[in-house]
Amino acid sequence: MKIDVNQFLKPCSCGRKHEIVVDDIIIDSGAINQLPEILKRPAYADKKSLVMICDENTYEAAGKQVEALVPGLKKIVLNPDNLHANEHGVEAAKKGLDEIGDVDMMIAVGSGTVHDITRFHAYEMKIPFFSVPTAASVDGFVSTVAAMTWHGFKKSFTAVSPVVVIADTDIFKKAPLRLTASGVSDLLGKYTALADWKITHLLTGEYICKEICDMEYQALDSLISSLDGLKTGDTKAYEDLMYGLLLSGLAMQMTGNSRPASGAEHHMSHLWEMEVLNDYIDFYHGEKVGVGLVLSSKIYHKAAEKMLAEDFKVKDAMPIEEDLIREKFNKPGMFDIIMEENTPNLLEQVDPKKLIEHKEEIAAIINEIPTDEEGMDMATLEEVLNNTQNIKLIYVEGVKSLEDLGFDESYQAETARLSPYVRARITFMRLLKFYDFYEEVISC
Repeated sequence: MKIDVNQFLKPCSCGRKHEIVVDDIIIDSGAINQLPEILKRPAYADKKSLVMICDENTYEAAGKQVEALVPGLKKIVLNPDNLHANEHGVEAAKKGLDEIGDVDMMIAVGSGTVHDITRFHAYEMKIPFFSVPTAASVDGFVSTVAAMTWHGFKKSFTAVSPVVVIADTDIFKKAPLRLTASGVSDLLGKYTALADWKITHLLTGEYICKEICDMEYQALDSLISSLDGLKTGDTKAYEDLMYGLLLSGLAMQMTGNSRPASGAEHHMSHLWEMEVLNDYIDFYHGEKVGVGLVLSSKIYHKAAEKMLAEDFKVKDAMPIEEDLIREKFNKPGMFDIIMEENTPNLLEQVDPKKLIEHKEEIAAIINEIPTDEEGMDMATLEEVLNNTQNIKLIYVEGVKSLEDLGFDESYQAETARLSPYVRARITFMRLLKFYDFYEEVISC
């Protein structure tokens, strides 16, 4: 499967000219063998000093093949133990880069962490990089930002997308099933992310693109069609999943930010990664997003029921909860960082009356998050993320609940209350603070 990136550069109904900074995407069995020919293309032929960044596991999975295909390739093989996209992972790679000296181009061989570390350095060094995914684990392979936990705070650094993605099905379908499940969960999170985007557009007029939304829904359709074959190692199923993940990444490139792919479910994951309520938890990005999806969707559907079933009131204004932030984000320097992130107060853009005037439309958007009638109610969402075969969705051994992360149910309300403050972005989770039924629905 070869993705024609030019199809995303056509005139768009939203009126904006979208940009894609990826030259080529190949998803195929044996795709890695095309690497030497791709490197001979005029755009890359002058790149003589190439370095591969991987870890010990991904070196075994694909790095050795890359090394054999590219004569003279230098390599940085990171220790996978406690390797994360943070200042320590960045420094470990920098040490290797400093030892190597001049570098014209890099090749990232790995999953999300290796890619974020590589794209960070590629941006800093102003050089291109190729992507060789070793697992269908995240939608960030073609991201133009590096999502990092930096000195305890979750930040998105300006970075670069790979110019070429070579996704060899023979490689990434052999990844541990847990990594594949992480990719499934990351992609499922688009249901709530898209709902957040649509609701914010309805209330504030924030830019939205229907065609980009449709791309994300296409990515989700690709995911649903692939689930039956993931457990059995079906090649097409894995290619469909990878296609969906890369399509989601391209949607972010076209938007210019992560709005179509990241909402309340990701903010919950970021909060847990910042260790505000909890100690460190050793789970993949997609696993935490999957739990955030289940919690957000449950809260959203409960709120939609409230909006349609009874009269409710909303506050005239919703100021930043400075006292709450001071109490909870109490690590050195964190209060100031969070307050800076939330200044100005985004909710000042919202006319509270519109929350009542548009209640049916808001509820309708929430109900686009799959329901029982569509074959995936909340119980089934959890089953998809866990280990139950139901309807046509076969299990992928995912993480689905607070308990799976080592938390208890008390974390739900606190996570819902604090997570909107980790990003300067309006989500329905943040808008819920206006409603008089807020405490009830976040604690349900």
